[in-house]
Amino acid sequence: MSLYRIMLVDDEEEVRKAMIRQMDWERLGFTVVGDAENGQEALEKLEQLEPEVIMTDIRMPYMDGLTLTARIREKYPSIKILIFSGYDDFEYAQQAIKLNVTEYILKPVNGEELAEILNRIKISLDQEIEQRRNFDSLRESYLGSLPILRELFLNDLVRRTTDVDLVTPKLREYGIDILDARKWLAAVIHIEDLKRTETPVFSNHQELIPISVRGLAEDHLRPYCRFAIFNSMDGITVIAAIDENNTQTGLMNLFNDICKESRRVLEVTITVGVGHRSDALQEISRSYQTAVDALGYRAIVGVGKVIYINDVEPVSRGKLQLDGKGEAELITAIKFGPKEMIETVIQNMANRMEDAKVHASQYQVYMLSIVNCMIQMMQQYDLNMDDMFGEGFQYLDALAGGYSREKFASWMIPIACRMNETMNQERDNTTKKVILEAKEYIQEHYSNPDLSVEMLCRHLHMSPAYFSTVFKRETGQTYVNYLTEVRLDKAVDLLNETSDKTYVIAEKVGYQEQNYFSYVFKKKYGVSPTKYRGTQGNG
Repeated sequence: MSLYRIMLVDDEEEVRKAMIRQMDWERLGFTVVGDAENGQEALEKLEQLEPEVIMTDIRMPYMDGLTLTARIREKYPSIKILIFSGYDDFEYAQQAIKLNVTEYILKPVNGEELAEILNRIKISLDQEIEQRRNFDSLRESYLGSLPILRELFLNDLVRRTTDVDLVTPKLREYGIDILDARKWLAAVIHIEDLKRTETPVFSNHQELIPISVRGLAEDHLRPYCRFAIFNSMDGITVIAAIDENNTQTGLMNLFNDICKESRRVLEVTITVGVGHRSDALQEISRSYQTAVDALGYRAIVGVGKVIYINDVEPVSRGKLQLDGKGEAELITAIKFGPKEMIETVIQNMANRMEDAKVHASQYQVYMLSIVNCMIQMMQQYDLNMDDMFGEGFQYLDALAGGYSREKFASWMIPIACRMNETMNQERDNTTKKVILEAKEYIQEHYSNPDLSVEMLCRHLHMSPAYFSTVFKRETGQTYVNYLTEVRLDKAVDLLNETSDKTYVIAEKVGYQEQNYFSYVFKKKYGVSPTKYRGTQGNG
C-alpha cells in the first residue's frame, strides 16, 4: 500500500524540522508532503498537497489549530487531524472533540509516543481503505442493489436513454434472459381504478394489489416465454422474447388469460396494452411507446382486456423520421466530436434514407428535420449560418431537391465539422474570457479580506472545483497564489508611492492582520515591509 501523505503545521521552524528529521516516516507508513508556519498558510497549501493527515500545534499566530481544524472540517471532512497542545486545558479538549479531532496530544510528546499514535492512525486509514475495497462486502452490496439496478436499466431501455452498445452486456450482467430472439414485444399492464378498487381480497391492503398482479403475470408468462417484467411510470411493463418456442398470437392469448385470472382470483380489473413488434432489442422503446398508446384506447375499446396497437391503429408500412434519439446523437456528435463520430452519425442517417421505402416527400421532410436541428444549434450557440452552410444557402433548398438523398451525407458532414470546430474554438475563447473576467474581479476586489474562490465563482456562475482546475490550467498558478501575488504587488506600489503605515497598507490590500501581512510579505521578498521601504529610499 502506498504511503499516506502528512502535513506538519507549527509556528516554530525548529520544531517542524526536528520532527521531520527524527521520525522514520516511511517505516511508519507516511511521507511528509509539506509543512506550514500557521493555519492560514496550511489552508493555502492544503488543496495542492492533498494530505490524508494533518499534525498541527494548537497555539499559532494568524490562525490557531482549532480554527484551522474547523475550516478543514467544512471542506475536507475525511482528513485525520492530530492537535498538539502545551496546555492541559479542558475547554481546548472539549472544542477538539466537537470538531472530531482524531488525536488530542499534550506536549511534550516523545518519538515513541508519536510513533504509537501514527501507527493507530495508519491502522485506521488502512481499515477505511480495506472496507472500501472489500470485494466480498462490495459484492454483497451490489447483489443487494441488483433488483433496483435492473429496474432502472429496463426503464432506461424502454425510454431510449440507454447507450445502444451497453444493452447486451447489461442484460447479461443483470441476468435478464431475453437476448437472441426472432423479435420482441412490449406490453404494459394497467390496473384499473386502483385508488377506488374495493375488494374483500385486499381489504385494507390495497398497496399489495400491484405486487399480486405482477406475481400473477410472472407465473403465467414463465412457462411460455423468456421475459423481463418491471415497474415503469406507465404500469407493470413486460418485454417478451418471441422465438421458435412460442408465437406472438400465443402471447396475446396468454395476456387475455392473465386479464381473466386477475378478475377471477384477485378481483382486480387490469387492461394490457401491447405494442408493435420490434425486430431489434435496442429498438424496443418504440414497441413500449406504442403499448402505452394502445392503453389510451381504453375509453373506446373498453377495459379488462388486451388492446393490441395493430387492432386500433393502421399499420405504417414505412416511416422515416428524426426521433429524439437520433436528434440527441447528432447534437452530441456536433458538440463534442471527434470528426469520425460526426461522419458515422450522419452516414447512418443517410443509410436510413437509403433503406427506407417511403414517398419522396418523406425524404425531404427527414432532411429538413436534420437541417432544422442544426440551424437550432447554430442559433443556440450564435454561429453564423453563412459561415456554416456557405454563402447564399436557402433554408428550403433541401425541400426543393437541391440536395438529393444520395449526396446528403457528403453535403452535411463538412457543415457539421465546421460547426464542431467553431464551437470548440468558442469554448476555448469562453474559458479565456472567464479567466480574464476572474482576473479583473480580483483586481477590483483584492482589498476585500473576505474575497474567496466561492465569492468569485458566484459572480462568474461557475462551480469552484471547475474554476480552480481551469484557472490553474490557464494561468499556471492556483487562485490563492494569484490573489496573494496581486495583493503583494499592490502593497509594493503603496510602499513605493505613499507614506502610509504598514497596518494601513495591510488593510488596503486585503489583510486584516498587519502581522500576517508582514509574514507573507517577508516570505516573498525576504524582508519586512518596513525594511523594504527603507531599501527603496522611501522611509
